[in-house]
Amino acid sequence: MSLRGFNALMFLVEDVAAATEWYTEFLGVPPVFTRPGRGGKAIYAKFSVGEREDELALADVSRAPEGRLAGPGGAVVHWSVDDVPATLARLTAMGAREYVPVTPHGPFVTAIVVDPFGNLLGLHGVAATPHYSDEDLAPARSS
Repeated sequence: MSLRGFNALMFLVEDVAAATEWYTEFLGVPPVFTRPGRGGKAIYAKFSVGEREDELALADVSRAPEGRLAGPGGAVVHWSVDDVPATLARLTAMGAREYVPVTPHGPFVTAIVVDPFGNLLGLHGVAATPHYSDEDLAPARSS
């Protein structure tokens, strides 16, 4: 058995409704699925992100495993973006906090923010990333 690929990234948040609103604004798309809990309070929302339709889930913190860190930490998923500094500026204007500034790594740059809900969100420039082909970087063509 081996890993077959990325399935979903789940962020645990105190207020799923507020996080859903924030990520809807940032991503520019609404969630593809939501689940209410007792009393109608939102407990889960799922977004489909990018051309590969990667899944970003927002779940109530009550789903956290024991031993969860009190502050930002753990794994950092870096999302591919066209312009790291511009995306970082947009996120901080929306209330995210810069955690790691724009950092060059040879031909590409990265940065990390803490979203308003305490989750780490990495940014990775795609323009010079070796595992992206020219076709991946080309604008989408309509038929």
